[in-house]
Formats: sequence, C-alpha cells, structure tokens
Amino acid sequence: MVARRLLAVAALTAGLLTGCGDAGADGSEATGGPDASATGAPWHDEVTAAGAAGTVGAAAPCPLPVTFGLADGWRAAAVETPDPDDEVAAALAEALARRGGATLRCEVDGRAVTPGFLRVWTADGPDVAARQALEAFVGDGEQVTEPQYRQSRVGDLDVVEASWLSHRELRDEDVREWALAVRTGEATVLVEVSSTSFGEPLDLVPAYRLARDTLAATA
Repeated sequence: MVARRLLAVAALTAGLLTGCGDAGADGSEATGGPDASATGAPWHDEVTAAGAAGTVGAAAPCPLPVTFGLADGWRAAAVETPDPDDEVAAALAEALARRGGATLRCEVDGRAVTPGFLRVWTADGPDVAARQALEAFVGDGEQVTEPQYRQSRVGDLDVVEASWLSHRELRDEDVREWALAVRTGEATVLVEVSSTSFGEPLDLVPAYRLARDTLAATA
C-alpha cells in the first residue's frame, strides 16, 4: 500500500500539474535547537545538511507560506487543484493529495540524485497548531508505529518534528520516515520526507536537514 501511494502521488503530480532532551510519556523530546546532537535513530542528527542550490517557496512554481533551501539536483513542482468537473482526477486528488487534515501543495523531487521526495502540505484548518497538525498527519499514515516528536527553534519559527516507522508491504519491512510542522501567519505548513519503494530513507536526510535548518516565513 505504501509503495502504491508513493507511485500514485508521483503520477498525480505529473498529471495534475524530516541535544536531545528527556523523552516524555508521549514519546516527545525537547531540544535546544536543530544543532542539538541525537546520533542514530530516530533523528540521525549526525547527518550533515546538504548545500543549498536554490530556494523553494518564495515564488513559482511553489509559492508557500514558508521558504527553505533546495538541494542540488532537486526540482520543485506545484500540485495543482484538479478541475472539479473531472470526477476521476478529483477522486484521485482526494485520496492521494490529502492526509490527516492536510493538502499536498508542492512536491520536491530528488530522484535525479537520490530516490525520494520532500512533499509540502498545508493544514486545511486555519487555526491548527503545528503539533496538532503533525500528529494528525502521522496518524493517518500507512501502518504507523513508534511515533516520536521533538521541538526546536529555527530562526523566528518554532518547529515540531516527527519520526516514525511505516510498514512497506512491497519489501515487507518497516522504514523510517520524518516530517516537520511549523505555524506561520495564518497557516500551518508540513514538510514530509518520502523515499521511493526501494529507496534508502536515510539518503534523503541531508535534503530534509537543509529544508529544516533554512526554514523562514515568506516575507
């Protein structure tokens, strides 16, 4: 099911065009910032952020409430709202471009250099807190286990991160995933790490680190 979701979303975007503190009882952690060290799973803070080759969010193709650095070789594309008169496209978008009360807005494709994507979502509700939006997003995933959360400060933004395991049926294994959520202005934005069916999720972490560490509200 996970593999089918990933393949279908890729097809959708072509067609409709992720110092640790003490863990809490809910699996959350508090950190002093993104440079706090949490070696190994689930956060892998030992992985160095990729260098920036551009910016996502400031303008086309993906105008967003936030901006973040774009790693070399990655390409951003907006996920457009389908024609409501096209029932098939509308149904596909409802199934694949909505998750846990959030709508997919932008897909950052890294497959030219590494097997996966960063996907940017916005919460449908105008007043949804970052942690609330992220918990709903994670909880609506496929066979999710062991979710953990932590919070840090990036510039002027409070960032909530999540890491969890999802079961990948094609390979019959659990894979690690990451996402973050941030509240800015009147919007809550989520950035998700999504590897391809046979990709190694850890290979996507440098691009995710870059996105997280360079987050800023759109001026």
